[in-house]
Amino acid sequence: MGKAVAEAAVSAGLQLVPVTFSSKEKPSRTLQVGSMDMHVHGPSEREYILSSVLDEFPNLVLVDYTVPDAVNDNAELYCKLGVPFVMGTTGGDREMLYKTVQDANVYAVLSPQMGKQVVAFLAAMEIMAEQFPGAFSGYHMEVMESHQAGKLDTSGTAKAVISCFQKLGVSFNLKQIKKIRDPKKQLDMVGVPEEYLSGHAFHLYHLTSPDETVSFEFQHNVCGRSIYAEGTVDAAMFLYKKVQSKADKKIYNMIDVLREGNMR
Repeated sequence: MGKAVAEAAVSAGLQLVPVTFSSKEKPSRTLQVGSMDMHVHGPSEREYILSSVLDEFPNLVLVDYTVPDAVNDNAELYCKLGVPFVMGTTGGDREMLYKTVQDANVYAVLSPQMGKQVVAFLAAMEIMAEQFPGAFSGYHMEVMESHQAGKLDTSGTAKAVISCFQKLGVSFNLKQIKKIRDPKKQLDMVGVPEEYLSGHAFHLYHLTSPDETVSFEFQHNVCGRSIYAEGTVDAAMFLYKKVQSKADKKIYNMIDVLREGNMR
């Protein structure tokens, strides 16, 4: 995702700062993005390097895509240095994440889903749940989500959609989610194209009425990472404008980005 966002940023005409971080202490390598070499630094260098980058690029907006276990530690560093950031990583202690950002009074876009069209779908679900609570009372629901094997956590998007259905009256436990990470099952059962096994998001929500005479299906399948990368770049541009205008509100999500009209 990091590389995909970097490529999308260059395509959008933004200035890309050639610095990124790795969980490995001595990554000793560079990452090629277009004609630019991105310098990869280990975790022990993070604070020093990021502080130096911030001195050189005071209008920096940082983008974070990492593993769930790193969410809170990363956010604490960004808040300590006062750098505005867009976090597309899911997982971590979300309550603590919001508290950390709020206490530091730092500008941030925090969203478990960066795909603009998927976010619009989520917003529609939230409106339906708010206006028609209990509309699906008694319905049985099955949920399947398939992502690349490297995605360790359960989809934040799936959790958000399920929360809406719970408000609509559906009884469902997150432990009931069918989480598929086996490439063979993804090919044979889910129908993921082989070239996208390393990067996809297939979701299916199937609801059945108590007497099994009525059924509904909500499905969204994403191949590749471009939808998230483009949304992330829009979020970074949105956040930059908020910082420059000294907006009173500091913490945003992707629905805020969409409401601003940033649907390129």
